[in-house]
Amino acid sequence: MSYAIIGFGKIGQALAKAFARNGIEVSVATTRDPESFASAAAAIGPTIIPKTLADAVKADIIFLAVRFESHPDVAKALSSWEGKTIIDATNVFPVPEELDGLPSSAFVAKAFTDAKLVKGFNHLIAATLAADPIVEGGHRVVFLSSDDEDAIAPVAALAKQLGFAPVKLGKLNEGGALVHARGRTWGQLIFQDLFKKEQ
Repeated sequence: MSYAIIGFGKIGQALAKAFARNGIEVSVATTRDPESFASAAAAIGPTIIPKTLADAVKADIIFLAVRFESHPDVAKALSSWEGKTIIDATNVFPVPEELDGLPSSAFVAKAFTDAKLVKGFNHLIAATLAADPIVEGGHRVVFLSSDDEDAIAPVAALAKQLGFAPVKLGKLNEGGALVHARGRTWGQLIFQDLFKKEQ
């Protein structure tokens, strides 16, 4: 299984730190030339590999860590995203009217034709996401939701590899609504820093 992070702002770098901490290789890309962020990637660790967007999207599981309004630009990198899983770590607030009542991840999913989309890793602020998720015998929780049931299992397995405790919320417009903003209201689980104790 290969991994990529698209976007190398605060959230992208926080995710990269989780990969580096566990010695897992991940490609990182933006719409810019990889040379422009190569030194920042190298500072995080040797398993963080700067690539062009065209190369990074060859990965099996891809974190979307760009600003919400930039997701259509990323989606243009491939005509079909079949066989790929997109982890939507974006947030949008307040919610723009063009979403027409859809959860923002369902709107994002439309742009990534044929991909499996999982909402996840979006409810924590960057500094918390970047920190070691294993604390006092507990693992920091990440919430996962998707309209494609098969998509969650590999993302949950990756979350565990990264040291997190994945909690499944079901479909995007059901439990997933708890990690989506609605209008001018944040979902109830956004910014909640929770831990799961070892059984």
